[in-house]
Amino acid sequence: METGAAFEVYLLPGEYFVGDARYRIRTVLGSCVSITLWHRRLRIGSMSHFLLSQREAGAAEGESAAGLSGRYGKDAMELMVAQLRERGVPVRECEAKVFGGGTMFPSIEGARQAGIGHRNGVAAEKLLAEYGIPVVSESLFGSGHRQILFEVATGDVWVRQGELGDQGGA
Repeated sequence: METGAAFEVYLLPGEYFVGDARYRIRTVLGSCVSITLWHRRLRIGSMSHFLLSQREAGAAEGESAAGLSGRYGKDAMELMVAQLRERGVPVRECEAKVFGGGTMFPSIEGARQAGIGHRNGVAAEKLLAEYGIPVVSESLFGSGHRQILFEVATGDVWVRQGELGDQGGA
């Protein structure tokens, strides 16, 4: 009996991936956010790595031929949902897990205004509510980066959070 995934995918910022039980999906997040969607019976899942919650008004029109970009939470969610539906996944039967939204530069990001990471995390929760997908786990906000590993076969997501602090160098 084979254990473990046959293929490992590493997501860069602005990417997303949809796959079956043969895949593990990894990424590293700072202020970015990842949403994982997983269908328990079909063992199909997806994961995003978005940089911003949505496009700024007047953003460059030609960013992608289809008009959607995985760089933005709203677009990444639309792209993932479309690919899941193409594979016959009833999206409302998925469960979601949300990660990231960390404060990477606390001395720069003022306490009076929500930073990019916080805005990204709040946007992810709002998007999932709009799609009617329950959030079963999350690791949002705080400071520092997170390493994420999503095992599509089981729906498990492992998170290792690194705190900011003395990391040497300049």
